[in-house]
Amino acid sequence: MSTDNVITVFADHKLMWQGRTYACALGKGGVLQDKREGDGATPVGRFKLKRVLYRPDRLKRPETTLNVAEITKQDGWCDDPTHADYNRPVTLPFVASHEVLWRDDHIYNVIVVMGHNDDPPVPYKGSAVFFHLARPHFEATEGCVAVTQDVMLKILKSVTEETVMEIRL
Repeated sequence: MSTDNVITVFADHKLMWQGRTYACALGKGGVLQDKREGDGATPVGRFKLKRVLYRPDRLKRPETTLNVAEITKQDGWCDDPTHADYNRPVTLPFVASHEVLWRDDHIYNVIVVMGHNDDPPVPYKGSAVFFHLARPHFEATEGCVAVTQDVMLKILKSVTEETVMEIRL
């Protein structure tokens, strides 16, 4: 695969796409080769961009060739490694541990679901590793990659279904 279709993320909080470099937030646990559930680390690897989720009450549908779906108040993501739905979307209310996708803050206004630990999910290898919007001042994530909304929308306009995110040490 040519580098033209690779979003490259570096451990020094830089993201490169189509010859441009952007600031990004990464996991509070650093960037690790051996991602484990709850370590707060961003995993090293190459991950396909699967689909885009967004808050329709906060912004219009992002322009992209990826599949796009609206986030609802009933959307969650299972992060319980002992549950059969581990690292999969779930409908709330949900009895096992999970992330709520309809958040009060703005970091999940746009989420790109990446192909991390999903084919099939391996318990304890990490869940809900997304590409999403950054908190103010690029505060650390729980293991995701995060950028500003402007950068996210610009990237989404130019990615294809073949685009991957490569996270490097």
